[in-house]
Amino acid sequence: MIDTHAHLDALDTDAALARARESGVMRVITIGTDIPRCRRALELADTHEDVFAVLGIHPHEAGTATDGDVAAVRELLAHPKAVGVGETGLDWYRDYAPHDAQTRLFERLLAVAAETGKPAVIHTRAADADTLAVLAGFSGRVVLHCFSSPHLLETALERGWYVSFAGNATYPKAVDLRLAATRVPAERILAETDSPYLAPQPVRGRRNEPAYVMHTLAALAQARGEDPHELERRIERNAAECFGLPAA
Repeated sequence: MIDTHAHLDALDTDAALARARESGVMRVITIGTDIPRCRRALELADTHEDVFAVLGIHPHEAGTATDGDVAAVRELLAHPKAVGVGETGLDWYRDYAPHDAQTRLFERLLAVAAETGKPAVIHTRAADADTLAVLAGFSGRVVLHCFSSPHLLETALERGWYVSFAGNATYPKAVDLRLAATRVPAERILAETDSPYLAPQPVRGRRNEPAYVMHTLAALAQARGEDPHELERRIERNAAECFGLPAA
């Protein structure tokens, strides 16, 4: 199994990866959300054969992000284990950065994704319509990270985007997310932890970590009426195709 979105820099990385392997999670994609964290993500990828990196600038950082930061992301993406751009997008819920700054940064990082041919990993919260407006001109691969906006599903299905489900899809009240999971084509579904956040229901209240993606896998398989092992293999193939990973 692969955890397609984790913030390993927020965890005791060695211990978390050891527990992940014990649970059957053999590969992890870690996320850089600003330039220092991007560099740290690449350090972790260099240290651990089974770790890859997605590099970007989180929308929360848009108020202070500079042209130089965007250029640095572009440069760092030349690393052989840098497999995507993100997370990038819009967050009108927390509102930690001005909307116009978030939009400009989103557009510029999408341009980087288009230039490098790498998938764009999208963070969107309380900004569905504006997120779709910015993505309208982007023809590259898209991953809707930590999917929590069912209103985006129709466009995602029409445009062939990848839809990645996190621990919140396991929560008792998240019926709409599990229903959405039943509609995602087999070749476009992904799973993640977004650790250390959003621990799945069986371990809710703990700090999330890559090992716990197996709980999300189980919930998705149950919702879709599929064998968990087959869905695990399908998600592995999808991640490899989306992010250009070597064969497991």
